[in-house]
Amino acid sequence: MSNARQISVEIIFQILNNKVFFSEAKAALKVEENAEISFINMLVLTTLRRLTFIKKVLYQFIKKRATPNLRFVDCALYVAAAEMLFLETPDYAVINSYVELIKKKQDKYVANFANGVLRNLARIKDKVIWSVTSEFFPPEFIKVLQGYTHEQIRQIEEYSIQEAPLDLSCKSLEQAKLWSSKLDGTLLPNSSIRLENNGKISALPGYREGAWWVQDFAASLPVLSLGKVEGLQVLDLCAAPGGKTAQLISYGANTTALDISKSRLQTLKENLKRLNLTAQEIICADALTYLKDYAGPLFDIILLDAPCSASGTLRRHPELMHIKNTKDIKEAAKLQRQLLDMAGNALKKDGILLYTVCSIAKAEGEKQIQTFLEQNSDYRLLPIKINDIDFSGTKSLSLLISKEGYIRTLPYYSGPQGGMDSFFVAKLQKVKNS
Repeated sequence: MSNARQISVEIIFQILNNKVFFSEAKAALKVEENAEISFINMLVLTTLRRLTFIKKVLYQFIKKRATPNLRFVDCALYVAAAEMLFLETPDYAVINSYVELIKKKQDKYVANFANGVLRNLARIKDKVIWSVTSEFFPPEFIKVLQGYTHEQIRQIEEYSIQEAPLDLSCKSLEQAKLWSSKLDGTLLPNSSIRLENNGKISALPGYREGAWWVQDFAASLPVLSLGKVEGLQVLDLCAAPGGKTAQLISYGANTTALDISKSRLQTLKENLKRLNLTAQEIICADALTYLKDYAGPLFDIILLDAPCSASGTLRRHPELMHIKNTKDIKEAAKLQRQLLDMAGNALKKDGILLYTVCSIAKAEGEKQIQTFLEQNSDYRLLPIKINDIDFSGTKSLSLLISKEGYIRTLPYYSGPQGGMDSFFVAKLQKVKNS
């Protein structure tokens, strides 16, 4: 267990110092998928979800705050506090284990300091646990949420610390009904299947047969918003790992999938092979270069799943709230606008440009499209219809469609019990050629 704790601390150190994703930190440290991996994942994710609160508590006992370049001891204290407060490990086990880890990495003086901090925390632990609030976003990430009210931010925080359920997509509504029963899942209004206790994904019934693929409820909505796509020529930009590509092919679209990453495209190919689905063409290329020089047949639909901050996936990737800031949002928005401006080169007149991002930031969503339409008379907004995304007949997903006709999902929105990722979707029609 002590080795799992050391790995957890080193992962937190990598994430916070190098501003990398959890998966990237594990890869850099060559963390193996062994018997301890579940504990490591739980400990790291708990630390990240509660980190802002943990810092407030620990700083009662630390005169000198941590610098931007954290030391091993800083990260060890964060992880130790997470385990002590939220995982119910006995205090003595936590204190002894982490003090020994720090002693090996630094010196006995630093270890003695950590020992004192953790013993102080143990003394007030019961009082601290009762004082837990839903305010977990650091100040820099709050700035990313410009445009949301204080109450909205509070609710986003509350749901962002909860573990996300597993959502699956099938090739048709009929298949979704069948497999929701076989998997003892919940059929959601958009025909996704929701599982609460999933275990290992590849061991679930239907995986080997290619009956379904993993795709968050919110991620399924962009393709659904297109309505009928059978027989249409569709370009799926930034397509990997291929959830939306699979949807398009399943619904009968002649789909060309493009992505810049060879490794991610390999995953897309493997996913399509398992699902027994075939893309019309799979292209490894930079989307901007491809669009700029495009001279081939024009497409009926372009799905632009634009590169973004990924800040909408906070429930699955709580490290985002600690590594993303407004500078990242601005850089992503600049690239998104370039792709929007270039997309028309490959799109037919009267064709559909579907823009989507898994970002919670309005600068990458609502404001991005509002500015684009104000400055570009070649396109008009097509309001998304509730009947295209809600098959339950209850109109329970109407809250997801804004008054302008965009889709904006937020973690706490009702409809699917257990929340959803945050996505933005806008459906644009090219009304004239430049």
